[in-house]
Amino acid sequence: MSDRAAPEHAVEHTDLIRIALVALAAAAVWFRWWEPYPHVSIIGIVATVAGGWPIFAEAFENLRERTMTMELSMTIALVAALAIGEFFTALVITAFVLAAEVLEGLTVARGRHAIRDLIALMPRAATVRRDGILIDIDASDVRPGDDVVVKPGALLPVDGIVTAGRSFVDQAAIAGESMAVEKAAGAYVYAGTINQSGALDVRADKVGRDTSFGKIVEAVETAERSRAPAQRLADRLSGYLVYFALGAAALTYALTRDPRSTISVVIVAGACGIAAGTPLAILGAIGRAARGGSIIKGGRYLESLSTVDTVVLDKTGTVTYGTPRIARIAAAASGERELLRIAASVEQRSEHPLASAIVARAREDGIALAEPDDFSYVPGRGIRAIVEGEAVFVGNAAFFAYHALAVPVDGTDPGATTVLVARGTDALGTIAIADVVRDEAAGAIAALASMGIRTVLLTGDVQRVAEATGRALGVDEIIAEMLPEQKSAYVAELVQKGRTVAMVGDGINDAPALAAATVGVAMGSGTDVARESADVVLLGNDLARFVETIRIARRTRAIVMQNFAGTLAVDSVGILLAGFGLLNPLLAAFIHVASELTFILNSTRMLPGRAPSPVAQSSSKG
Repeated sequence: MSDRAAPEHAVEHTDLIRIALVALAAAAVWFRWWEPYPHVSIIGIVATVAGGWPIFAEAFENLRERTMTMELSMTIALVAALAIGEFFTALVITAFVLAAEVLEGLTVARGRHAIRDLIALMPRAATVRRDGILIDIDASDVRPGDDVVVKPGALLPVDGIVTAGRSFVDQAAIAGESMAVEKAAGAYVYAGTINQSGALDVRADKVGRDTSFGKIVEAVETAERSRAPAQRLADRLSGYLVYFALGAAALTYALTRDPRSTISVVIVAGACGIAAGTPLAILGAIGRAARGGSIIKGGRYLESLSTVDTVVLDKTGTVTYGTPRIARIAAAASGERELLRIAASVEQRSEHPLASAIVARAREDGIALAEPDDFSYVPGRGIRAIVEGEAVFVGNAAFFAYHALAVPVDGTDPGATTVLVARGTDALGTIAIADVVRDEAAGAIAALASMGIRTVLLTGDVQRVAEATGRALGVDEIIAEMLPEQKSAYVAELVQKGRTVAMVGDGINDAPALAAATVGVAMGSGTDVARESADVVLLGNDLARFVETIRIARRTRAIVMQNFAGTLAVDSVGILLAGFGLLNPLLAAFIHVASELTFILNSTRMLPGRAPSPVAQSSSKG
């Protein structure tokens, strides 16, 4: 009934024994098994005081703290019932309230499962190689730089770089991929993920709470302890309704002089459904978001997300991958594969980012490269080399003009840098290289638009590239060539105008804007500064998860509002019925408990389902 911490165990045996004894005492009073005094039930008084002791103790504590809670009003009702000889009624009310407390504890305990499931994925032991010997140690004793050996089927205990071995790793807990990811030497792996097949040697980079998984657990634990504005409002409203119920009871007694109706008015108030249901919904939402790869650092940020009306997006690394990739190949008669082979053969000697993109694509396609001769590079223009006895030119239009070469057809590509390729005097074609838009970005922005959210692309890139990217995504507004301080000022101006702004970014230059926004959202692959400045961190760099997080926040808000409205309606009607003598104390207690549990169960819709154990995950995918 109150917002107490959930017990460590969902149901305590003493709670069940207490309920059973109160129920037995109620039967004894009803059948008058032992009543030595005609107007006083010893069994009724003793059983009510003993059974209701947790209620009385908490009411006394609330009174000391000068806070008005439902325990205090129920204590007043129970004492009043005993005073007027309603012993059976007092016992039934006590049994109802105790049963409701147990059911509430079960429900709230389920809300803790999101954190328990996360913690269960943290390995307790690790195998490390020290002085050439493999030893098993506690995971907390692993140090950065240690050589960690991860066997097939084991959980990775650290974030680090694979130095030897090849395997498939289930990264669902970190990145949310439904398929396992192949890992070989040079790949980065994360603690809490599952090594499925081969053994891996991993050089530890981050350990314990510093790992990505440790940060997740820490963020969820912190968020669970935080109190959202809606939760504080629920506490205040609960107190106000208790005052209202006691005032209505006093008025009822003054008008009717009927103690039973007066007690019924006090009992029927069901505001405790708000106090328990609101934090449960917030806890469940934070756990659900974490399970989906979105770490919300506090309940207040969840509530702010539910009212977001403007999303400001950085470009590089946020809606794009942040590294140059081949966007399009336009080949002449020689074909795309030959064009790529010739260009990559020349570019493999270059350290330019564009060259890296061409060579990487050729290697992905399994193209064997030739070794160039007579290599000469003109900075900012291009490369001339001899490949297989022929002169090859790879560069921009100015480079081709200098060598009096014809510019291939489709020599330009909006939003991309175009590399021209020629062999001898023959134009082989063009390769357009750009920072490619993320696969899910356009869909995510369309989903935001369908939710009535305005999107803004805010970037330091040149106008031409920004417009090409923005048009491909379908954003509402494009603002280019912005310095970090200008981004921050723009976001702050939107907030000052009354907009609820979520800023999504990944770099150091985004940190001021993230801090200025109502809610700052960082990509998981972004800089440490961005992640620390943000209120929400997206694991796996998937914008679709951000959209789902907003949906979760909105659904949570709707549930909290339903609980508010439902509680006000039930209390108002119940108090009126009780005031007019149409509700006896027993029925009032039933309505009180039933309404409380209804609102708590409504909040449980936000709780995530139980995750399978790591062993079950590994065996099912092995």
